[in-house]
Amino acid sequence: MSGHSKFANIKHKKEKNDAAKGKMFTIIGKEIAVAVKEGGPNPDNNSKLRDVIAKAKANNMPNDTIKRGIDKAAGDAGSINYVQNTYEGYGPNGTAIIVECLTDNNNRTAANVRNAFTKGGGNVGNQGCVSYMFDKKGQIIISKEDYEADADELMMTALDAGAEDFSEEEDSFEILTDPDDFSAVREALENAGIPMVSAEVTMIPQNYVELTDEEDIKKINKILDLLDEDDDVQNVYHNWDE
Repeated sequence: MSGHSKFANIKHKKEKNDAAKGKMFTIIGKEIAVAVKEGGPNPDNNSKLRDVIAKAKANNMPNDTIKRGIDKAAGDAGSINYVQNTYEGYGPNGTAIIVECLTDNNNRTAANVRNAFTKGGGNVGNQGCVSYMFDKKGQIIISKEDYEADADELMMTALDAGAEDFSEEEDSFEILTDPDDFSAVREALENAGIPMVSAEVTMIPQNYVELTDEEDIKKINKILDLLDEDDDVQNVYHNWDE
């Protein structure tokens, strides 16, 4: 992805989320509920919950809101019935799109996801039809505005904690990990007092597709906007070179 600023993409997403914080808080609230149900309400004993709390703080979710979410999930653990579903499909010009959902109604979610693809001129495919084009990685982004210490020191802290790769962009540093090592690396950076703009397990495209036709760009934006508006949709990954 030479010449691209990952931090700029993160900032773009963050600005979009800031305009719809309710949506982001709903997403994180569901992740808190699932993490509590799977591993209990104590983050000291639940690494998944620790990761979700870190994500919540990165998205400026107030501590009181986080605590209320944990307490509510702990009290309602027996009634939480979110199911995780992943949909894969194609947008215009063969662009690959992966949609991760947490839902309490599979039929509603499947219909909404298919509708989003259809309205943007795309189609949902079979499981695995595009996921082979992506690598699942832990990804941590650190802004140079927030981190003024030595880059080599940051790299060694990350690699010593188990990171796979470290790269320097124009305005940020990117750290990649195996998904199984993500929590350990994130916590090592957190314990070292290193501020993170974004820290999550994500799907990174192996190659990117450039769209030059204005109609294709309108169509893929239609798909992404409709998916973004759906409360059942947690994450959307694609290989469109924006």
